[in-house]
Amino acid sequence: MADVLAGLSAERVETFALRLDRWWPDVRGGLAAVHDPGTAAALEQRLLRLAATAYRDRVVETPDLARLDVARTLEPDWFQSPRMLGYAAYADRFAGDLAGVRERIPYLRELGVTYLHLMPLLRPREGPNDGGYAVADYRSVRPDLGTMDDLRDLAAALREAGISLVLDLVLNHVAREHPWAAAARAGDERYRGYFLTFEDRALPDAYEATLPEVFPGTAPGSFTFEPELGRWVWTTFNTYQWDVDWSNPEVLAEYAELVLLLAGAGVEVLRLDAIAFLWKRMGTTCQNQPEVHAITQALRALVRVACPATIFKAEAIVGPADLLHYLGRGAHHGKVSDLAYHNSLMVQVWSMLAEGQVRLAARALGQLPPAPASAAWVTYLRCHDDIGWAVDDADAAAVGLDGHAHRAFLTDWYTGAFPTSTARGLVFQENAATGDRRVSGTAAALAGLDAALEAGDSREVDAAVARLLLAHAVVLGWGGVPVLWSGDELGQGDDADWWREPGHDDNRWVHRPRLRWDLAAQRHDPTSVPGRLFAGVAHLAAVRAATAHLHASVPAEVLGPSDPGVLPVLRRHPVGPFLGLYNVTREWRPWPAHRLEELGVGAAVDALTGRVPERGGDGDLWLPPHGAVWLVGEA
Repeated sequence: MADVLAGLSAERVETFALRLDRWWPDVRGGLAAVHDPGTAAALEQRLLRLAATAYRDRVVETPDLARLDVARTLEPDWFQSPRMLGYAAYADRFAGDLAGVRERIPYLRELGVTYLHLMPLLRPREGPNDGGYAVADYRSVRPDLGTMDDLRDLAAALREAGISLVLDLVLNHVAREHPWAAAARAGDERYRGYFLTFEDRALPDAYEATLPEVFPGTAPGSFTFEPELGRWVWTTFNTYQWDVDWSNPEVLAEYAELVLLLAGAGVEVLRLDAIAFLWKRMGTTCQNQPEVHAITQALRALVRVACPATIFKAEAIVGPADLLHYLGRGAHHGKVSDLAYHNSLMVQVWSMLAEGQVRLAARALGQLPPAPASAAWVTYLRCHDDIGWAVDDADAAAVGLDGHAHRAFLTDWYTGAFPTSTARGLVFQENAATGDRRVSGTAAALAGLDAALEAGDSREVDAAVARLLLAHAVVLGWGGVPVLWSGDELGQGDDADWWREPGHDDNRWVHRPRLRWDLAAQRHDPTSVPGRLFAGVAHLAAVRAATAHLHASVPAEVLGPSDPGVLPVLRRHPVGPFLGLYNVTREWRPWPAHRLEELGVGAAVDALTGRVPERGGDGDLWLPPHGAVWLVGEA
């Protein structure tokens, strides 16, 4: 690589060489697990040149990013810090365009945000595009949002404000209009090899015997006949999203170049969209295959060599048994994604609030092995997607529940079909064959705030606000990187007119409203709902940032409940224990004094109030309805 690095100082060349020594074996190992020796060796040389070029350009053209690489190398746990607070939004729905987002940085800093996830903003296809996940051009930004230069400017401004930019990289598929797919349709054999296509239905039918449907209501099946090809194309998600063939080394090389391109633009976290689906294997669900983790290992190590300030986040909404693999298990321990979504925590928070019981959550969350000490969970109350009730049948049975019936109850509860529920969610993609029903809705709608405000019932408004702040306390008190969805910090409700906008072809848009800046203007009014929620979330973030116990390397340990309505979460940090207690009921609930003493928090301060909590006459700690405490003890 001497020709690529020519002109760099001896120290810079040596830095690159040292990174190669440290990380390149992981590139080589990942490629060897997927390809034959000859193919792997040729691909390795191609990736090496890409890495050297990206490193050189970073040093020469963006020295501030090169400096960030050094800083992050010295602080590799930066993303595990309790200072991390995420915020997720569509750029246009948050602030109009990229320039508007830049103008709103002070708002984000006021909330305590250090991590901004802007939903898909690379140029999608025209018309329906799955919320931007049908990408037509990875190298340009949606014209209505700005340009790549605007993206670089925004990344730099965020970086200066201490906020890391997070963007999506869709790995499993491209839009039918993407240049690769267009070339394939035009008869280019090279690009046809980028996709999984079939002459007839024989193999698709064989695959579909074990494939689950992602969008059974709007895009049934996983294959689409393409007249211009005269072949069936693998389309896991929608007919206009063509799955790429990751067994083709050209595909890996293309995406490696795109990863480095986005890192060079200042993206600090790449969300690897639909990563679970990359590798196809007959007789399986074609999710979570071992090759997925080998590919991710190779790409992550490549980034460590060229631009180590950038990390990976796996978008893997999978069952608990498969989830840990995306943070690295076995041979891939600590070598794949740095972050992964804790989907189970999100599901269990809503389950606890609906049932008023913690037994299922304690069982399900307690069964999940801890994440590797070098990785972190992304925790969240909701996201841009619908909520699928990923309740494991075995976990449900262990606490005396029927899994199918409980999932049905949760959908009924959060769509307001259950008699005592005030939730206002919508059923998303009901599958008549399996009975699976997912739910769309903002946090405010699901927590009953929309209904309470509409009814003008101040008591129910207070209860809904308490539920939301409790849920945020669980999410922020878990460790990892908690992420807020735009508007939840203000209690913004559903967008009743979601269906009026072009391209809004499913009801997930009900919980993706444009941020109401009139509500944000009330955030300093402690008597208003937006003011109460904004202040509550900002307080949680500030306390979290000052609490060393919430560093993500320390696992959250769910204890056996002493009260069916109180979830206990213990963190055994070297500086002392941290016990989070969360009352998921509308009643006062106790936590026994003897357990506080046993855990070393008998005289501990509640970090949320700065005081030692008062005890009842029985000596027990009593939590108010939907109350939370973060008890911080000393070693």
